[in-house]
Amino acid sequence: MSASAAASASTPLVIIGSGPAGLSAAIYTARAGIPTLVLGSAPKVAGDYEIDNYFGFDETISGRDLIERGRRQAERFGAQLREERVLAVHHGDAGGFHVKTDKGAYDACAVVLATGVARVRPGIDNLGDYEGKGVSYCVSCDGFFYRGKQVLVLGEGIFAANQALELTQYTPHVCICTQGKEPALTPDFQQRLADAGIAVDTRKIARLVGDNGLERVVFADGAEQALDGLFVAMGEASSLDFAYSLGVERKGVFLMADDEQRTNIPGVFAAGDCTGGFLQIGVAVGEGAKAARSAIAFAKEQCGVKKAG
Repeated sequence: MSASAAASASTPLVIIGSGPAGLSAAIYTARAGIPTLVLGSAPKVAGDYEIDNYFGFDETISGRDLIERGRRQAERFGAQLREERVLAVHHGDAGGFHVKTDKGAYDACAVVLATGVARVRPGIDNLGDYEGKGVSYCVSCDGFFYRGKQVLVLGEGIFAANQALELTQYTPHVCICTQGKEPALTPDFQQRLADAGIAVDTRKIARLVGDNGLERVVFADGAEQALDGLFVAMGEASSLDFAYSLGVERKGVFLMADDEQRTNIPGVFAAGDCTGGFLQIGVAVGEGAKAARSAIAFAKEQCGVKKAG
């Protein structure tokens, strides 16, 4: 499907994350007759390293082979799998959820978050001192408080670019800092940033300064810059980033879910490493199955999906 077609696509269930938890959930939901779309880049587990302790395999299997088998199984039951990086998830204007990717956008009645817990830390020693006092991880949550102010987005990729572009709804004074990394932006996003007048600074921030909240940043070269707000968007968006924008309860870097993988937001489920606990493939697969069962029940009750068969 082209990006333009995806822009108006709608589906009862979107699973964000194509690792063991996401694929396990997709197998169950698709088999139950729930139209299912799985979005995500290749997971870390899909590498060449060997897996010895997964149930049912008396011989070692590579992470790549295990994930490929899961993908084929999910597709056999009718799940759609697309390699698209999810940039943001918001509550829909008319209910449900709006999922934005690097190639388009989708409207969903329910969402399963299963992207793991990888959050790249920016390496600023006193960052925590300013969280909630000028440092934020969610534009849709906090952008309103920086209307007309000087803000900076910390990150090197399209996740950061998307956050910076969202910030222009509140202020024209937006810049991106890659924290010493090489920019990893597609030509499309480079052009969109240029059109919006958003500069990209490749210097590294060493520390933050301010008595009653963030007032300025100090770069590694000793230069300083006055600043009102710093939005962290390093690497790719994770389940934690989506939790901020959706209002999902968190415990540290993990999402809170009940025994059936339901979060505090109706229609949002979480499974796998993003929920913490014993971070193993077998656990992720089991949680994916439980999240699927809850999502199936929700879809049939709230999304107008009829029973399969």
